[in-house]
Amino acid sequence: MKPTYYITTPIYYPSNKLHIGNAYTTIACDAMARFKRLQGYDVYYLTGTDEHGQKLQERAAEDGKQPLEFIDPVVDWIKDLWNKLDISYDDFIRTTQPRHKDVVQKVFQRLLDQGDIYLGEYEGYYCVPDEAFWTETQCKTDKGYICPDCGREVKKVKEKNYFFRMSKYQDRLLQHIEANPEFIQPESRRNEMINNFLKPGLQDLSVSRSTFDWGIKVPSDPEHVIYVWIDALTNYISALGYLSDDDSKYRRFWPANIHMVGKDILRFHTIYWPILLMALDVPLPKQIFGHGWLLMPDGKMSKSKGNVIDPKLLIDRYGSDGVRYFLLREINFGQDGIFTPESFVQRLNYDLANDIGNLLSRTATMIEKYFDGVVPAAEDAGEPDDSLISLAQKTKGLVEEHMEEMRFSNALAHIWELVGRTNKYIDETMPWNLAKSEETKGRLATVMYNLAESIRISSVLIQPFMTKAPAKIWDQLGILGNAEATSWESAGVWGGLPAGSTVSRKELLFPRLDVQAELAFIDESTAEARRQAEENKKKQDALKGEPAVSETTANQPEATQAEKPADAKDEIGIDDFGKVELRVAQVVECAKHPNADKLLILQLDLGYEKRQVVSGIAKYYTPEDMVGKKVILVANLKPVKLRGEMSQGMILAASAGDQLTLATVDEGMPNGAIVK
Repeated sequence: MKPTYYITTPIYYPSNKLHIGNAYTTIACDAMARFKRLQGYDVYYLTGTDEHGQKLQERAAEDGKQPLEFIDPVVDWIKDLWNKLDISYDDFIRTTQPRHKDVVQKVFQRLLDQGDIYLGEYEGYYCVPDEAFWTETQCKTDKGYICPDCGREVKKVKEKNYFFRMSKYQDRLLQHIEANPEFIQPESRRNEMINNFLKPGLQDLSVSRSTFDWGIKVPSDPEHVIYVWIDALTNYISALGYLSDDDSKYRRFWPANIHMVGKDILRFHTIYWPILLMALDVPLPKQIFGHGWLLMPDGKMSKSKGNVIDPKLLIDRYGSDGVRYFLLREINFGQDGIFTPESFVQRLNYDLANDIGNLLSRTATMIEKYFDGVVPAAEDAGEPDDSLISLAQKTKGLVEEHMEEMRFSNALAHIWELVGRTNKYIDETMPWNLAKSEETKGRLATVMYNLAESIRISSVLIQPFMTKAPAKIWDQLGILGNAEATSWESAGVWGGLPAGSTVSRKELLFPRLDVQAELAFIDESTAEARRQAEENKKKQDALKGEPAVSETTANQPEATQAEKPADAKDEIGIDDFGKVELRVAQVVECAKHPNADKLLILQLDLGYEKRQVVSGIAKYYTPEDMVGKKVILVANLKPVKLRGEMSQGMILAASAGDQLTLATVDEGMPNGAIVK
């Protein structure tokens, strides 16, 4: 029997269309689900929508609609987005579905019957958009009572509610978290939950509402609706048939391997949800991972700011693979990341069009030209073949290691290290010269096979991240439909590409983009949202009696008359910057220059090759200081001799007066990774 793997996204609130930041979580979960399927796991991937609450009821009323009449088109839009992104979910749960409502009512009644839920009275401050209660101490500010999370005004409410006895289980939960360090990840989020919530002590939690009626009714008291803490969170087991006539999926897949959520809802998933499960005597999920936000340069994406990016707009213009790749490569999962149009277009041009797209095109063209489109057998091996083959054989293991920890960016960096090494291999072997003589025909055959085989391995490894590119690559390599040559296991074995396969060069895998044209397109597509947000802000300011501030001038620093530094250079365009190739390199050896006291001679490991660089840093660093450091290398500088020693590039450092500090990167970043 296959091992099981159950992964979930949070269920999304369909008060409006989702933005690219919302899609980030779902893409990350999809990459994990696909990875586990490729490894042979029996995967169940759940996503869905949270469709109850006062906010949705009010939003529907604003449009003159009943709640479901308002919600259904938004849910259809979300499902269409997941289809466009090739999200391979196994189930889409809606909290308005009878299968969910029935389980929620049974759960509530069981907790009520066993005394974990009781009827009481609540008085406090309530934020409708966040559906969160706050004490006076938490939300009182100089400007009134403000929600600590979203900054909106909160309302004081007093009503009879049902309460859950949270404090009864807090010590047990704390013990579980401390005994299972992997339960909450990343570590910083675990510490936050322990120190900010559990150790100070938990208050009993209000789990019903009587001031609105859009929700699941309390079975024994229909004046109350069951609140989000029980309603929405229960989706993770109701989707599996918990407490239903057919609970086979629950018995097969629970407990969940991972709940993936944004850091803003981590408290609900790491405290409320586990305590609810403890009260039900249900095993806890194995891990809850709270990832960071995808931000814009001016902060969190928000309709009110007009800074949201419509994911469908990007998919329709650049393809789902480009969107998926950017989000998973650009951001270190668990940390906040920033979306800028410039970084997005650069990734598509450099990583996809230049690195892998151009590699496939060049290789297919040469095999067609030199071997009539038939992949030759390797005949005459040697260096640099061995180093390429060695890197290719170990890349699968490195990718798996990082994927298990959900370090998507690092996993992709290792794949692109192989792609970069393969491109370098072309320059090293110069096939066009080998093709000039019959005497080097065998060597040429080996080079062509090695190029195609390295591309094959790379294409297998990108399957969790990009869904369309692998099949396109296999089609051009002549192995589409060859299960053995495209299996996950085959990526760890050199020689999986059958000699004799017919290569057929087709359209470019990723066409190169005109940077300025694409930046203008993205800017134009978001202009209306920015304009509308500015108009809304003016209206709100007018209602408050405050002077309207234009978004174009708000939060801008005051102009100063300070002159530019004397060493400031002229402005350049993004294309000029793109000509500089910056890569991570590790210092493996370092010695003093025999003919210059100010110079050190560094031996650098770029992953795909070794380089020698001479650097004028001897005044600031000893050779012993340098060994092991990961530095940033300008990798495409022309080699020069410095006092008799060859220097193949330049390392970066910051300097001011008599101070100098090297630019370094985290130890976890693989050698050869591109710096942008």
